Amino acid sequence: MAAVAAVRVSGRRLGLNTVASRAFWGRVRKEEKEVEAEKVIHQEKNESSLICPPPRSRSYHPPEDIQSYLESRVREIFGPSLPDNWQQTSLKDNRLKYHLLAQLAAELGHAVPNSQLYLMRSAEDVLNFYSTPVKDASKFDELCAAELPPNLKINWEQ
Repeated sequence: MAAVAAVRVSGRRLGLNTVASRAFWGRVRKEEKEVEAEKVIHQEKNESSLICPPPRSRSYHPPEDIQSYLESRVREIFGPSLPDNWQQTSLKDNRLKYHLLAQLAAELGHAVPNSQLYLMRSAEDVLNFYSTPVKDASKFDELCAAELPPNLKINWEQ
């Protein structure tokens, strides 16, 4: 930087006109940009390319004993402060709510979406969520698999 400042000062002393000084400094800036671009290209070549993982299946089939399973997890996390009816357990404490939902998501492989977290106010709400099966098929796939009237046919273009 000190060398650049010295060249600028000497350029003014030598009486370089504006056009000549712009041409000189423009060339220096272009060279700096080329060096930066080469560094970026070199870094990109060194990084391993990311491979897109296969899409995860969104289907979920609740276990047969989901109620007893959830009851045991609620009793484990909330401890002795549970009401007589464990389904009425409030999830107002965000720390306990997080521990419960994170543990269930890890063990069952089905997490509560962010858009529905505010709906989880009690253990009963969590039970209703985890008791509902989720299909991994679109409405179009369901239409193709359904028995259609003879005058209606769906053809997929590929």
